[in-house]
Amino acid sequence: MVDRHQVMNFRVRAQQLHRDQGVLADTAVLDLGVQNTGPDGARWALVVRGVDVTALPAPELVLLWTVRGAPHLYRRADVAKVAAAVEPFSEADAGKRIYDASKPLRAAGIDTLAALDEIASRIRGIVSTPTVKGEVSGRLATMLPEPYLRFCRPCDATHLYEMPFRLAALRAGLELQLDTSPPILQRISGFRKAAAPGDRFDLIRAYLRLLGPATPKQVADYLDAPVKDVKAHWPDDVVEVTVDGEVRSLLAADEEALASADGRGIRLLGPFDLFLQAKDRATLVPDAARAKELWPVLGRPGAVLVDGELVGTWRPRKSGRTFTVAVQPWQQLSAATRKAVTVQAERLAAYRSVALAGVDFGS
Repeated sequence: MVDRHQVMNFRVRAQQLHRDQGVLADTAVLDLGVQNTGPDGARWALVVRGVDVTALPAPELVLLWTVRGAPHLYRRADVAKVAAAVEPFSEADAGKRIYDASKPLRAAGIDTLAALDEIASRIRGIVSTPTVKGEVSGRLATMLPEPYLRFCRPCDATHLYEMPFRLAALRAGLELQLDTSPPILQRISGFRKAAAPGDRFDLIRAYLRLLGPATPKQVADYLDAPVKDVKAHWPDDVVEVTVDGEVRSLLAADEEALASADGRGIRLLGPFDLFLQAKDRATLVPDAARAKELWPVLGRPGAVLVDGELVGTWRPRKSGRTFTVAVQPWQQLSAATRKAVTVQAERLAAYRSVALAGVDFGS
C-alpha cells in the first residue's frame, strides 16, 4: 500500500522540483516534453527546476507540436528520437488523436496514417523558408480534397482540420519558431526520424518515470491514445503498487525511490507544468472544490507547491509597470512559507524582467 504523500514526493524528486541548479542535459522532464502554453510556460518550468534559461543558447532548444497537439519544448539533439516516440501506436490511435477530423477521412476510405503522411508531404513543400501558420493553412486548403477540410465560421474560410495539421508538422520535419504569435513554422536542419525512440524517450515509460505510479488509462488519457494500444505497449519491467485502493504500475527501477522520496521545496508551478498534467487529479488534489479551482474550463491559475503538497493557487497581476502575484491559499501558511513563496515570486518577476511590487496572500 502506497499513500498519496509518497506519490507526490516521488514526483517532486522525479521531476527535479527540489533542485536549485540543473542543465538541459540532466533535466528529466525534457525527455517527455515540456508544454509551452502561456507566458509562464516551458521556460518557466525549466527555471523552477534550476535551469538558467538566460544562459541557454536558443539553438539548443526546439519547439514542436507533439503530445495532444500541444507545443512542447525539447532538446534539439533529441529531435530524431522524439519524432519516433510521438508516432501513433496504430491506425486506431492516429484516428483518436485527430478527434473529429477522422470521421470524414474514414467516410472517404482514407487511412489516418496515410492522411498524415499526405499532409506532411504538402506542408514540407510549402515551408521551404520560415512561414506563418495561416499562410501554410491557406495554401493547404487549395491542395487537399474535401475530406481533409472544414469550414471555420469565425474565420469565414475553409481550413485543414487543426489536429491533423499539427500532428503532421513534425512528420514533415518542421519546428515552431520560439516566441512567435501567430506561429511561424520552419524546417528542422538535417531532420531524420530515428527508427525507434529507445527507453528514455518512450512516452509510456517516461510517464511512469515522471508521473507514476499510473494505470494504462491514465497514460492513455495523457496521450489521447486508446487504452488498448497503451496496454499493448506496456513495459514488462514494472511492479504493481496500490494507491488509494487502485492498482497502478511503477517502473521496477523506481520502487526504492517511491518508498524513500523527500519532496521538500517550494515552487510556483505554471498552469501547464508537467506536475499538474498527471491524469490522477484526485491524487494531486483530493478536495473536489479545490480541484475545480485549479483546473477550470478556461483560465487556469498556477499552483503553489510546498513540500510535496499543492497548497493553493496563484495568478500574476500586471498593471502598467506594477507586477504582483496573487496567492489564494487553501490552508494557513506559516510566516516561513510565505517568505519562501515571496522569494519564488521574485524569481518569477526576474524571469519576466519586471520588478515585483508584492505578493497578495488574500484574506
